[in-house]
Amino acid sequence: MSKITQNLNLTQSQSLVMTPQLQQAIKMLQLNNMELAEFVEEELERNPLLEKAENEREDGAEGETPQEQEAPKDDMDREFEEALSNNAGASEDFDPGSKMADMGPGGNAKFEDVENSFENRIASEKSLREHLNDQLFIACNDPRDRMVGSLLIDQLDESGYLRGDHGELAEQLGCSLERIEDLLRTMKGFDPTGIFAGDLGECLALQLEERGQLDDPMQKLLQHLELLGDHDFKKLTSVCGVNETYLRDMVEEIQALNPKPAAEFDHLIVQTAIPDVLMKRLAKNLGGGWRVELNHETLPKVLINQEYYKNVAGRASQKKDKEYLSNQLHSANWLVRAMDQRAQTILKVAGEIIEQQDAFFNYGIEFLKPLTLKDIAEEIEMHESTVSRVTTNKYIGTPRGLFELKFFFSTSVGGEDGGTAHAAESIKARIKGLIDNEDPKKILSDDKLVDLLKADGIDIARRTVAKYREGMHIGSSVQRRKQKKNLSN
Repeated sequence: MSKITQNLNLTQSQSLVMTPQLQQAIKMLQLNNMELAEFVEEELERNPLLEKAENEREDGAEGETPQEQEAPKDDMDREFEEALSNNAGASEDFDPGSKMADMGPGGNAKFEDVENSFENRIASEKSLREHLNDQLFIACNDPRDRMVGSLLIDQLDESGYLRGDHGELAEQLGCSLERIEDLLRTMKGFDPTGIFAGDLGECLALQLEERGQLDDPMQKLLQHLELLGDHDFKKLTSVCGVNETYLRDMVEEIQALNPKPAAEFDHLIVQTAIPDVLMKRLAKNLGGGWRVELNHETLPKVLINQEYYKNVAGRASQKKDKEYLSNQLHSANWLVRAMDQRAQTILKVAGEIIEQQDAFFNYGIEFLKPLTLKDIAEEIEMHESTVSRVTTNKYIGTPRGLFELKFFFSTSVGGEDGGTAHAAESIKARIKGLIDNEDPKKILSDDKLVDLLKADGIDIARRTVAKYREGMHIGSSVQRRKQKKNLSN
């Protein structure tokens, strides 16, 4: 019979504890500069010991201040770096294309800029909704019609179309179908012409009717827009009952129309992405090559106000006040070091990407080489998940344009007989180049493209060529032959 006993053993083990602050620091890696600025603003509101850095050097570099140097150091730096490395979870210089790009720390108050022009400062432009509601108020006296009409305005899509079944709209808005249709007959006469159309054909018809160009042949053409898209002019002449010269005049009239009437009121100029990192070519007297730096125009910078801390700490007498100040100082130190570590990590990753893709920056897309997160992680001795966080939702301004850092990681396609592998993006560029330069009398089939690529050492299957071609919205050889034949006539 076995004897049951209890033993008390003492063992030692090491583990990395992910504190809330450490998790926050790692999460900061995923933020781009604009998101980081919002995060820092929130921290400035919560922590009285933090303040914005106002005195930046004229060259845009971030100078180290006495407050930063005096920040007490402890095991946080080592803990943070260990967590980052082990957690698993063209012109010569880039022009960001933003009005803010040429502004220094003090801003720019020149009135010749469009955004600061006199006209834009004294009046604001109306939105499409306001413009249509003004017309609705004049066209309709019945308060119920005005209410339903306003709801119809809210149903417009970004192009200015009112899509969907009118019966469903009537049910959704809680009114009769007759009221909807009567209102739409009136509202389709609003400016801009073509608004409230149900589809492209009706939008174009409304504009042609206003110009007095909506005759029978034009109506038949609008009913067969798919043939116009295929450039099948021969069939269109038969359908419309006109000769080719008359048809070309009709096509020119359609090309002069606006297929998206609501776009006229899109006054907001949106820059879809702002670079977090900038790369510039170094002069030959400086050794040539590339220089990589953070975009200091959008990168927030905070300091720890040590003088304020000393003054307040000297007056704190209660234990809870001292604990509060200690916690705020600890949190401020974490934020400053986390931001510094984030900056160093981004520069390290971006610098290695630039080194790996040097041929792309010098010669173009066809020289983009296959690259994975693991390749970069091994070179800079960091964890693959850290590289993934750093490259997520961040952009780099280069002499070849603005790219997301993720763009440079491309799948590998094997070369012929186990030769050099090629990046998928470079193969797509090669396919597009071959198609753009093909002879209209000798359209390249997918099989022919495979042969031409194989001659360049790129061995891929026909279905892969077809997938890449369709992904770039390039038609088949049959479609391209028909289009180029019609265009040449």
